[in-house]
Amino acid sequence: MPETPEPERSPQQDAIDARAAERKAARARIEQQGTWVDLQVRQAMERGDFDNLPGAGKPIEGLSETHDPQWWVKRLVEREQITVLPPALQLRKDDAALEEAIDALAGEREARAFVEDFNARVIRARYTPVDGPPLVTMPRDVEATLAAWRERRAQRRRTRAAAQAAAPPSPSRRGRWWPRPRR
Repeated sequence: MPETPEPERSPQQDAIDARAAERKAARARIEQQGTWVDLQVRQAMERGDFDNLPGAGKPIEGLSETHDPQWWVKRLVEREQITVLPPALQLRKDDAALEEAIDALAGEREARAFVEDFNARVIRARYTPVDGPPLVTMPRDVEATLAAWRERRAQRRRTRAAAQAAAPPSPSRRGRWWPRPRR
């Protein structure tokens, strides 16, 4: 029996067959992937990788709540302890903590800049339409605030000097702070 020659295949037909074979292989990988994942989880459980995880045996937080599209913002605010106040309330809070804030500064130039910045924010808030409670915070007198700051600073220095004078003297070390080479 004579053999019949196979019809020649076109390059387009070869490409179509190659794509079909790739799709079939991809489908087989996807079908086997679930089995592979299950195998990995089972092996991890046998090794004890999931034992004593934090939150084990506790209900999942927020599982029974309805979906909130802003959940991540609320968690961020809660985690970072961010407070967002209307400008009038924020200025009241800043005014109450102003002395403590400038006491933490090192020099008069920084303290003056801090008080002037506070006054600029108060004046800016006065000329801005009010959302929320009315603005009752007044700008600070820069010179009077700095005079009080200087007095508190001098008082702290006097207290520190008195405490050092009352403390027993520390043993002084004689000689140099680096070792002298031996000859």
